[in-house]
Amino acid sequence: MIRILFVCLGNICRSPMAEAILRDLVKKRDLTEKISVDSAGIGHWHAGEQPHEGTRKMLDRKQISYEGLLARQIHKNDWDDFNYIIAMDDQNIKDLKKVNEVENGPVIAKLMDYVEKPLEGNVPDPYFTGDFDYTYELVSEGCKELLKFIRQNDNI
Repeated sequence: MIRILFVCLGNICRSPMAEAILRDLVKKRDLTEKISVDSAGIGHWHAGEQPHEGTRKMLDRKQISYEGLLARQIHKNDWDDFNYIIAMDDQNIKDLKKVNEVENGPVIAKLMDYVEKPLEGNVPDPYFTGDFDYTYELVSEGCKELLKFIRQNDNI
C-alpha cells in the first residue's frame, strides 16, 4: 500500500482539496486497495474542523466527495506512516523539516514538482487569496501528475 499525505498550513484549504481530488482519482481508477490518501496541516489552529467553505463549494461543483475530512496537525509519526509527504509550497517544506528531519524517510516534495511545466512552483493559499478556482486548477493538475508518477515509480 502506497500512502500519501498532503500538507499545507492549516489543513482546511489546499491539502484537503488535494486529498479529496486524489482520493477521487484513485477510486475512479480502482486503486483504493493500493493507494491511500490523507492530509494534515503544519499548524493546529483548525484541528477537527471541516475543510474551508470555499474548498467545500469547489469540490461540490466538481462532484468530488470530502466526506469525513477533518483537519489535523502533522506529527512525527507521519514520517513512519507515509511513503510520500507532499507539501503545497516552499514554506511548508521548511516547516516540515523543522518537525522531523530524517535521512531515510518518505519522499518529501511539493505538489507542483510533479508537473512538467507548472504555472507556479507553489500552490497559492486561497485562505488568503480567495481564489479557490485557481487553487483547484493547480491542485487538480498536480494530483493527476503525482498519481501518474506513483503508478510508474511504484509499479501500480
